[in-house]
Amino acid sequence: MHKRIFRLVFVYLCFHAGQITLQAQEFKLLDRTVQVHGFVSQGFIYTSDNNWLTMNTSQGSAAFTDFGLNMSSQVTDKLRIGAQGYDRNLGQLGQYHPSLDWAVVDYRFKSWLGVRGGKVKTTLGLYNDTQDEDFLHTFALLPQSVYPTDLRDATIAHLGADIYGDISLKHHVGDLSYTAYAGHRSDSLYGGYVYEAAQYGIHYSRYGGLQYGADLRWNTPLKGLLIGASRMNEDLTGQAAAQNFSGAGPAFYPETDRTKSDWTNQFYGTYMVGKLRLDSEYRRFVNGANYSILATVLATNLTDVRGWYVSGAYRVAKRLALGSYYSRYSITSVTEGPAAFLYPNQTDTSLPADHIYDKVLTGRVDLNQFWNVKVEGHFMNGYGSSTYPDGFYPQVNPQGFKSNTNALVLKTSLNF
Repeated sequence: MHKRIFRLVFVYLCFHAGQITLQAQEFKLLDRTVQVHGFVSQGFIYTSDNNWLTMNTSQGSAAFTDFGLNMSSQVTDKLRIGAQGYDRNLGQLGQYHPSLDWAVVDYRFKSWLGVRGGKVKTTLGLYNDTQDEDFLHTFALLPQSVYPTDLRDATIAHLGADIYGDISLKHHVGDLSYTAYAGHRSDSLYGGYVYEAAQYGIHYSRYGGLQYGADLRWNTPLKGLLIGASRMNEDLTGQAAAQNFSGAGPAFYPETDRTKSDWTNQFYGTYMVGKLRLDSEYRRFVNGANYSILATVLATNLTDVRGWYVSGAYRVAKRLALGSYYSRYSITSVTEGPAAFLYPNQTDTSLPADHIYDKVLTGRVDLNQFWNVKVEGHFMNGYGSSTYPDGFYPQVNPQGFKSNTNALVLKTSLNF
């Protein structure tokens, strides 16, 4: 019932958006100005064959909703505080379980040194920390090879602290921006990792652990050109109930898994000139983990994911932007141990089960300054069903996968 109510409210706002004015609100608290911003989006996806993003998209699905509300205040010239609440429903993910998206205290000592702590957005590549700011992006879905929307809850923020700053370089060679961070990652039980593991009979009650890394980006002397690199390391553990497939003994055993190695390297660049923006990124993610039952290691898995994309967006007119990207994703997965039969080895990235190649065309119309509509076509080869979440799940494709998937994505967003 609450889903229907939300959608009715959203439709009402859309139909009346031309007559109302949404703008940031503010109020005074202890003589300090508090700004309030928010956003809400509703999407619809139809696919030609495979169901995608845990939705029944082959029949057409509107189970693609998210919204958030944030407040912030510039307490002093150097001190700023803020927080955002967030909720979403993406097919079988999210399911309207609200979360604290981020909450941060930020103190800037100098231009070259600042610190922030709390639940802090994770700086990783061009767009990881702006995934929730849909109004900034031409595309309805960011390139899924690098920014999978089903993993948003796992990547958006960490509970910990950052140091950051901007350093001007001599001899007119641009400036550097750096961020270094350490904290704790904690996955939602309604996210992609947890849902993906269920296909193997692993039902998590907790998943997360230490996360630390750094980002360095260079604003080059060539106006509009930025290049950078990110590195992230993790030490993750999971507690779960593992299904007993032997037919003898209890139906479930307590299961523990822990990463032996877990790291991400990301390299990126963007170039903006006039109304044109060009982006490209490459990400490699490696995860090695032990899976144990009753303190006995039954499986050791090594997963290697590589993704990259090139994209372009052009502002044709004041209210119209067009964009396109080519996104390429591949995965290899090798498992050893007594339970290795549960995780078939995948090493040939030319096979549809080991890759996703996605060609995308997008049109964005800004109906006014706070309301936009996006129409996007995806033409995908492969489905990459393996040990890492990538949008295609066997739970919602019980008849198996087809090699190719075409998708129509419609999305409308309001922000203030």
